[in-house]
Amino acid sequence: MRTHLFALLSGLALWLPGPLVAAAETAAAPAPDARAESVEAKARRMQWFADAKLGIFIHWGIYAVDGVDESWAFFNGKMSHADYMKQLGGFTASRYDPAAWVDLIQRSGARYAVLTARHHDGVALWDSRQGLNVVKDTPAKRDLIAPFVDRLRDAGLKVGLYYSLPDWSYSDYDGFTRKQKRYDFTAEPQRWQRFLDYYQGQLADLGERYKPDLYWFDGDWEHDAKAWQSAKVRREILARNPNAIINSRLNAYGDYATPEQGVPVLRPEAPYWELCLTMNMSWGYQPRDTEYKNANQIIHLFAGVVGMGGNLLLDIGPREDGTIDPRQVAILEGLGRWTGKHAQAIYGTVAGPSLDHYAGPSTQSKDGKTLYLFVDGKPSGELLVKGLDAKVTNAYVVGGKQPVQTRVLGKYDWSKVPGLLYLSIPEDAFDPDMTVVALELDRPVTLYRETSKPIESNE
Repeated sequence: MRTHLFALLSGLALWLPGPLVAAAETAAAPAPDARAESVEAKARRMQWFADAKLGIFIHWGIYAVDGVDESWAFFNGKMSHADYMKQLGGFTASRYDPAAWVDLIQRSGARYAVLTARHHDGVALWDSRQGLNVVKDTPAKRDLIAPFVDRLRDAGLKVGLYYSLPDWSYSDYDGFTRKQKRYDFTAEPQRWQRFLDYYQGQLADLGERYKPDLYWFDGDWEHDAKAWQSAKVRREILARNPNAIINSRLNAYGDYATPEQGVPVLRPEAPYWELCLTMNMSWGYQPRDTEYKNANQIIHLFAGVVGMGGNLLLDIGPREDGTIDPRQVAILEGLGRWTGKHAQAIYGTVAGPSLDHYAGPSTQSKDGKTLYLFVDGKPSGELLVKGLDAKVTNAYVVGGKQPVQTRVLGKYDWSKVPGLLYLSIPEDAFDPDMTVVALELDRPVTLYRETSKPIESNE
């Protein structure tokens, strides 16, 4: 997320692994409250997020009972609201082990997690004072957020809580289904105010109990910032915790952009951003959804994200009893093998040069003196880096330290144009998923970007 390097690298072409269609999203223009914070102060507040690179999203709710679309099943008319709510009786959390969840999250290489405190269906995972919740309305009969938050903090991981602004089950919310609204909120301001008091009260409760490091809002598209009172919500969150981070889905009052599902083709303009991505096609647990990406595919997508200076928020959907599908566990473990081996090229880095210079994703250390090149498969020949106007003092394979041979061709003493840097990786050094090469430089990365011209003098 890496602010200072973004400015230097903005406008460069970006790498995208595979034929994905982008769902690129850029953050809205800063809101007045956001502009009051200096760039330096925001950079300090956002630093852990910028360094973390990988988070785990957890969609857990009553929708796991029947394995239906989370909240959307009744909103889109696939089932009635009454039938959807019958799932309350089957949500037990009987095998929920928050310590095991956190252990898996750590093994994946993630540095933070975001749990759905309340989705659009209005069912809260804690004993909220108002509305539906799993403590009083399901067999689970206990707060499911507190033990998870405690285990995350014990492990040194950052805590994120997802909260839906709409509550399609709440009688004073104007929306109900895609085809049916309860009332016109502009015509019944007192009723709308009751809803505002409800949802803002829940947010205050979450903030006071769990003190989340990150608020992950959703559903802001249903109303504008004035209707949601987004400015007030932001002020109150930061009054409770001045270091809290807010995602972009609070209208224009968030801190970072949240593209969804497709890796952006073009680097988002926002200096901080996070791609949220499912392992299959579903956010919550749906056993019939078998369209899983494998660990290798996730690794390549993740490399593309960090190469563009972003974070990946990878989703899992636990079963109603709290256990996690073995297929999801295997993906996280496969990802963790790779992130653990290549940690130095991932965490605390900033975006590397663009496709113009290297045909793949890349990152660099914050001081710019180490460049990391992510290598897809086994190249048919040597790797090529163009326009690198710095001398390589050491080159090696990350995670194994095998030396990488380097040679520069086409460098003329009389020309300021850098030569072509060729790299040769030992045959036994390739990683089964994705190899990473480290180039240590004699000075911070400097890229030659001038247009090629005819030679006027070779003296």
